[in-house]
Parts: sequence; structure tokens; C-alpha cells
Amino acid sequence: MTFANPNDDALRALLKSVKTIAVVGLSPQPARPSYRVALAMQRYGYRIVPVRPLVDTVLGEQAYASLGDIPFKVDLVDVFRAPEHVPAIVDQCLALHLPAIWIQEGIVHEAAAQQAQAGGMTVVMDRCILKDYVRLKTE
Repeated sequence: MTFANPNDDALRALLKSVKTIAVVGLSPQPARPSYRVALAMQRYGYRIVPVRPLVDTVLGEQAYASLGDIPFKVDLVDVFRAPEHVPAIVDQCLALHLPAIWIQEGIVHEAAAQQAQAGGMTVVMDRCILKDYVRLKTE
């Protein structure tokens, strides 16, 4: 079985239902893609929660060392980490019963994506959340 992303209607519904996005690997450096994407999503009204050890705040939000350290509900985990880190992130999501994971454009880990789906998560992989948000909002 190969992984398949949700269709546009499902993506639109997901983006509409999400309020809080935990961004794993969110860089505090404005030149980095994770920062630019998170800033844009923040400006579109989403609460961005940085998940990055050794950083206090990013985009005016308190940063957390891990997903398990976040003391409130998260609707979506957006991953900006290399593929070899994705299985551990999926394991954390499943342990915390998080509903959805978005693995950013250029990051592919088929087995982890399938594991997340099998665990009941909505999974988007190798797609940019910002590009899809803009594309689906304007259709």
C-alpha cells in the first residue's frame, strides 16, 4: 500500500477545523522556510506553537522542547524536520493522540505516514501548508 494525501475537499475541511498548529523545527531565523510559512499562517489567524529545544520564543509565542511539553490542545502538527526524524515525531503524535500531521514539502517518509494513518491521524505529506492554504482559499 502506498501513501496518498487527502483530496482537496478533505484538505479544505482540515484547514478550516484547525486553530492551533504546533510547528516542529520552527526556526527563529526569518530567512528560513519554517519561519516564513509559520509567520504567514499566523497572519491568516492560526495560533502557531513553536516546537524547538533551546529557544524561548518564536513569532511571539513560547517555544516548547517537545510536543509532550505543550500544556494545551494542538489541532495539527506541522513538521519541518529531515525525513529521518519523522518516525519519532509520528510516535509522539500517536502517544499524545493528536489528530493530524502535516509533513512539509520535500519531506517524505512513507512508513511513518502510513503508521500515522493507521493510528487514526489525518496525514498530509510532501506538501506546503501555506501553498495549499492559499490555493484552496482562493478556489
